[in-house]
Amino acid sequence: MTTRKATAVWNGTLKEGNGVMKVQSGFIEGPFTFASRFEEGKGTNPEELIGAAQAGCFSMFLSALLSNNGYTPTSVETTAAVHLGRDETGPVITLIELDTTAAVPGLEEAAYQEFVAKAKANCPISRALAATETVIKSAVLNG
Repeated sequence: MTTRKATAVWNGTLKEGNGVMKVQSGFIEGPFTFASRFEEGKGTNPEELIGAAQAGCFSMFLSALLSNNGYTPTSVETTAAVHLGRDETGPVITLIELDTTAAVPGLEEAAYQEFVAKAKANCPISRALAATETVIKSAVLNG
């Protein structure tokens, strides 16, 4: 299959330093600082990028499940809320909440919820993040 790369460079101390993260394709590149990660400072952070990866992977996997089972999704939109907390070791991702909305003509609610559960359990990013609790906060089916 494929191998994807991302890089990060950090300059300086933890609190006064700064860095830049970017992905191999060049489509995502952003600065990050202590404030952008642990406070409300300007810039991105690793947790935000994990959220984007989780939301993208989940949406694509759900679309694939639906398509492979005879449904034609018009759209799947997912938001991932990544919660950063602390444990005895230090900062840790404590929870990822997914909110997803899909437009899938002809799909019944019960079947939709089953597909959502399968996508959460089996998309590659969910599997990579299996040590972190991930919950479906909402799963809305539109038409």
